[in-house]
Amino acid sequence: HLCPRHDTKGPGKARMLKKIQICLCFFFVSGILYEISLLSGCFFSYVPMSKHFLTPEQILNLGKSIIFLETTERLEPPPLVSCSVESAARIYRDRPIILFMKGLTNDTALDLNSSYAAFSLLSSMKNVFIFPLQMETVFQETPLLQWYNQVIPEQEKNWVHVSSDASRLALIWKYGGIYMDTDVISIRPIPEESFLAAQKSRFSSNGIFGFPAHHKFIWDCMENFVLKYNGNIWGNQGPFLMTRMLKTICNLTDFKGTEDHSCQNISFLNPQRFYPIPYPAWGRYYEVWDKSPNFNHSYALHLWNFMNHNRKAVVAGSNTLAEKLYKAYCPTTYEDLIQNAEVRDFTRSEDVA
Repeated sequence: HLCPRHDTKGPGKARMLKKIQICLCFFFVSGILYEISLLSGCFFSYVPMSKHFLTPEQILNLGKSIIFLETTERLEPPPLVSCSVESAARIYRDRPIILFMKGLTNDTALDLNSSYAAFSLLSSMKNVFIFPLQMETVFQETPLLQWYNQVIPEQEKNWVHVSSDASRLALIWKYGGIYMDTDVISIRPIPEESFLAAQKSRFSSNGIFGFPAHHKFIWDCMENFVLKYNGNIWGNQGPFLMTRMLKTICNLTDFKGTEDHSCQNISFLNPQRFYPIPYPAWGRYYEVWDKSPNFNHSYALHLWNFMNHNRKAVVAGSNTLAEKLYKAYCPTTYEDLIQNAEVRDFTRSEDVA
């Protein structure tokens, strides 16, 4: 009789396969835990040293980012930009704050020791990330790519604004989160996920808005951006775009008090939330008030930098409303870029004398 041979290698192979499976599962779970850790305080406890190795996609894919854009070529953020980013970083400590800069490239050597004071200041904040703005990459897989490949920036009189209008739509559609202009000072968290900001009754701003990734409203806005494109009309691809798209799905009415409106799961937030001082009165931010407003109904304040043609600035000791806001919501920017800058300028003038 033939006796079946016992395969001594079988159990060994099984054990080896099991070990491989365990290892693969470990790496898979580790990857998931790493992504989750980006949203937790423990992640921000060991940056900024490690954050320089992270890519925009790794941060953006979390869908919780606060996004700022700089579509000029400048590499030195002015104090108001620094204040906007710092205030967001303080209010949203558990969320990544991303500043995209068009003038920055992958070859640009800027770090914590940069000669640009604001760049160093922002880079040192644990939840602030600064990346190059690469528009062709941003517009991939969106209706905006064809437009971008056909448009001639040198012939566009509003290119800085138009390219910013397009970039913010693409980034929020692809990754979700909140977009803010770089003249918005955050003062308390926004509790909404899908929202537009009313600049006034029946008129939407595009200076601050938030949506989850792949939201239909933002996709429709991108399609209308291309269909109705007219770069010669300021705001046609920005607030006017948001307003006309909102009107297609909502019956807009006037705000009677401080209430918010809602339509198809999109919150249309009261002008008091971000624009308690309307644009005709923008200069009041740079005036001294007998009694400063408390802004109890606001989540953030838009300082209307586009209207600031005379370049009014925050001056240490001026006691203006803007100076008080800097002290309260971006104290590091105030100390480093306002107070210290004036000390440096005074020292230089004495040396010259």
